Amino acid sequence: MPISECNNHRRFPMARTITVAAAQTGSVQDGDLRTITEAAHAMLDEAGRQQVRLLTFGELFLTPFFANKLEEEFDRWFMQDTHEVLAGLREKARRHRIALVLPFAERAHDGYFNSAFIYDEDGREAGRYRKTHIPAYFPSEGPGGTGSFEKFYFAPGAKLETYAVAGTRIGVQICNDRLYPESSRALALAGAELIAMPIAFSTYADPQQRTSIWEIPLRARAYENGVFVLACNRVGTEGPRHHLGRSMVVDPRGMIVAEAGTGKPQLLTAQIDLDAVSAARKKFPWWRDRRPDLYGPLAAPQ
Repeated sequence: MPISECNNHRRFPMARTITVAAAQTGSVQDGDLRTITEAAHAMLDEAGRQQVRLLTFGELFLTPFFANKLEEEFDRWFMQDTHEVLAGLREKARRHRIALVLPFAERAHDGYFNSAFIYDEDGREAGRYRKTHIPAYFPSEGPGGTGSFEKFYFAPGAKLETYAVAGTRIGVQICNDRLYPESSRALALAGAELIAMPIAFSTYADPQQRTSIWEIPLRARAYENGVFVLACNRVGTEGPRHHLGRSMVVDPRGMIVAEAGTGKPQLLTAQIDLDAVSAARKKFPWWRDRRPDLYGPLAAPQ
């Protein structure tokens, strides 16, 4: 390389640009693991063709959203981390050199969790996240107003960590977690440049309100922390439950980079420049002006 090129390279480093993807899968019929697994493999193959470096599936995407009803015999929806379906998806991602956020209903030796395991491009486990904010909603009147009973099924996770994959550092927030700004801020302070958000968001019995609020926490978490948000939702009708779709990539300024549709499964991809994180934080220096000395009550037990 000529000296002038070397000098230019040092003076103007290449942008940290990668392609990310949200694998927006469809509804799952009871026990139909084979069909959803085949669809997931097809999306990973397409992601490989598009040279995706980081991909997330949606919350509990391998099963129906079983937490919308009370069912005592729920073991069938849970997998150990050695399950052949999970191993196959990890291997497919490894072959395509895709860093993978893999959500599933986890049966571990110490409990049942709503989890997402994180793997780097070489298929090595970078970490495992377990949903920390477990919701429970009362049913409401009207079509789709099933409520949610996750507290009957899942123990809460105990860690907020970041993971080194795809040339960056990411955090994970699963569905309800995204509504708690404190946890996203903790991930940003720990170095996350992107937060992956596997979600199973439905319209319940109020489609107008639910549709209108979908993007609010996604854009807010991105803007207030200067991070990319990679949000992956489910799509389609599953019994009384209508999943909205609209998986989304949001940049560190809170702007929508890409958005999936509301009607069918879709691999949503977007090329992002990770240097936009530091640029956004210079323009909005929350790290400089925040006042943790005043925030003690946020962390104090109630």
